[in-house]
Amino acid sequence: MILGMIGWPQVILIAVIVLLLFGGRKIPELMKGLGKGVKEFKDATNTPEDESTSTESKENK
Repeated sequence: MILGMIGWPQVILIAVIVLLLFGGRKIPELMKGLGKGVKEFKDATNTPEDESTSTESKENK
């Protein structure tokens, strides 16, 4: 229900607040870290089943 009420004015307000809190220099570093985190998450979810089971069997030995 709340997500349906978020529009462009609210997005702009959130962006201004983030800019004020972190400053212009820190935001690119935050976005870079966020991008790396998303990439690692996607890589982890896309690993084939056989790799994860072989890793588990090696750990159990």
